Amino acid sequence: MEHIRLSGLCFSYEKDSPPVLSDISFAVERGECLGVAGANGCGKTTLLQLIARCLRPSAGEIHIAGENGNEAGAGMVFQEPDHQLFMPTVWEDVAFGVLQRGMPPAVAREAALDALRAVEAEHLAEKPPYKLSGGEKQRAALAGVLITGPEILVLDEPSAALDPRARKNIIRLLGNITHTRIIASHDLDLLLELAGTVLFLDRGTIAARSPVPGLLTDESFLRKIGLELPLSLGRAPTADG
Repeated sequence: MEHIRLSGLCFSYEKDSPPVLSDISFAVERGECLGVAGANGCGKTTLLQLIARCLRPSAGEIHIAGENGNEAGAGMVFQEPDHQLFMPTVWEDVAFGVLQRGMPPAVAREAALDALRAVEAEHLAEKPPYKLSGGEKQRAALAGVLITGPEILVLDEPSAALDPRARKNIIRLLGNITHTRIIASHDLDLLLELAGTVLFLDRGTIAARSPVPGLLTDESFLRKIGLELPLSLGRAPTADG
C-alpha cells in the first residue's frame, strides 16, 4: 500500500535562485525503507526537510496517507542530535514535543520512558544530554521523534560521527523499527543493510532508483554521481596504495 507520494516537487531557498531540487517524483510503500544517496549538495537534507514539513515546496505536492485515510505526519531525526537536545535531562528532551501539545507532565514522563525503552536508552532518562556519547544522543533524538507517533521516520545521516559499536547499534535499532523509513546517508554500507531500494540524487534531480544492492554495486555509476563503492564491496588496498 502506497504511504507517501511526491509529485513534481521543486524547491529553491530564494525566489530567483537556482533550484535545489527539480521535478522530484516518487512513491514509498507502507513499511518500506528507502535510502537516499548522493554527493554533498545534491539535495538530500532538503528533500527530508520537505517530507517532514520543515520546509514548503516551491512547486509540486507531497501526500502522506494515514492509516485512516487522512493526511499523516512524518518525524525527522536530524544529522546533529544536539539540534534536538536542549533540556536539562534526557527524559525532558524526549517529552518536550508532547508536553507542548498539552500532555500532562506525569503522563509525558511515562511516555518518554516508554520511548527511551524502545530505543534501549531508558537508563539515560535522568542524564543531562551534554554528558551523552554520540550514539546515546542519536538514540535520545530518535526517542524524541518516536514519542510523537509519526507514521513515517525520516533520518538524516544517522550513522554520522558514530564509532563502530554505536553505528552497529543504531543500524540494529533502525532495522527493528517497523515504521516507513526514509534514510539519507553517505554510509552506503548502512543503506545496504537497511534499505530495500535506494533513490540516487545528482545535482537536485533523481539520477536513478534501484533495488538493493543494485546500483550500490555499480562503481562506474556511483563515481559518475560523486560516490564510491560501499566499503564492504570495495577492493582491498594494495601494498603500493
